[in-house]
Amino acid sequence: MDRLSTFEGCTLTEIRRDLHRHAEAGWKEFRTSALLAESLSSLGYDVHLGPDTVAPDARMGVPPADEVATARERAREEGAPETYLEQMGDVTGVIATKTTGDGPTIGLRTDIDALARQEAMDDDHRPAAEGFASVHPGEMHACGHDAHAAIGLGIARAFADTPFDGTLKLFFQAAEEGGRGGKPMAESGHLDDVDHLLAVHVGLDEPTGTVVSSYDAPLSNAKLDVTFEGAPAHAGGAPNEGRNALQAATAAIGNLYGIARHGDGTTRINVGRVAADNAQNVVCEEATMRVEVRGETHALNEYMLERTAQVLEGAATMHDVSVETSLYGRTTTFQNDSAVVDVVESAAETVDAVASVVTTEFGGSEDASYLIRRVQERGGTATYLGVGASNPDGHHTAYFDVDEAAIDVAVEVIEATIARLAG
Repeated sequence: MDRLSTFEGCTLTEIRRDLHRHAEAGWKEFRTSALLAESLSSLGYDVHLGPDTVAPDARMGVPPADEVATARERAREEGAPETYLEQMGDVTGVIATKTTGDGPTIGLRTDIDALARQEAMDDDHRPAAEGFASVHPGEMHACGHDAHAAIGLGIARAFADTPFDGTLKLFFQAAEEGGRGGKPMAESGHLDDVDHLLAVHVGLDEPTGTVVSSYDAPLSNAKLDVTFEGAPAHAGGAPNEGRNALQAATAAIGNLYGIARHGDGTTRINVGRVAADNAQNVVCEEATMRVEVRGETHALNEYMLERTAQVLEGAATMHDVSVETSLYGRTTTFQNDSAVVDVVESAAETVDAVASVVTTEFGGSEDASYLIRRVQERGGTATYLGVGASNPDGHHTAYFDVDEAAIDVAVEVIEATIARLAG
């Protein structure tokens, strides 16, 4: 399919496929944000862009400036409206607001970023076979956020000409992957007047026709970038003069996996990336890692972070190198509000395409947690809901895809939920 220069007149499936084909990883979603902003403005919404959607200094895991600039220029070349690119500057994300009465403020959070991974390109993968696989090497919508963006726009369309007594706020959040965008959006101030918040995810191994009214108890999560710095030396002629950063990193890996799991609840650790750009005959002077920890509670996550820091410092001391860490991303925990869960369930039961309504624990981590907690801390209510999409392969895999019928199901369920919450 050819790229779209505007979403006007397109079906939600066409929009999803266009976004899938032009996948943009976290903090690089310039084309996605600009096209959404254009559509939302045309529907009569007040639109906030980029730095107006987040607390910019709270952003985590922001790519280097040259990568951001390249992504911005790529978006321009691929049809991103210039007006909205200029308004964004170097920050992505969109918030759209429409007030049509004095009633409650109701928010919907959808995420819009792709993953930094290569998509499958063989005919066993439907996007490749049907011509809408990602044209951006190493970037892929492998978690359904393209469908989420389409759902958010579908809700905007649904209420553009069907106002209710209140305010609708649509949060198109950047950089969910890695837990980088939720916290800065939660701290933007835009959540502070929200009375009821819905966050939605498609797939998660549920079949099309299933609605999960409450994904509860996600794990708290933190991701660290780690750099060991040593000193180079000729590995054959003067190995004693070097200080081996890679050796420190490998020592740390084994000991990180040896951290005792806590008796008070679930804890996790994983080393997902290790790199050392070094010749085989040179004592390695720099090695980097990306590590993540998880905990059933905030306290358990902090336990894992503290023990991780001790292990990293110990490995650095053992091999006489230095170590620095920085936070790449973070999420927290939440509990959904039964009052909103009940409304989602009653709304879902009115949608013909819904075959079953269930609740379940999440099992992973999700940075909508920060938005949910922000609303709840100010007296509002929220739930994180799911819409089955019969994904043929697991999330974050090269063959991930969704049943696009789930987009319309989600829009119908969320539209009915918002109407009930508005009273």
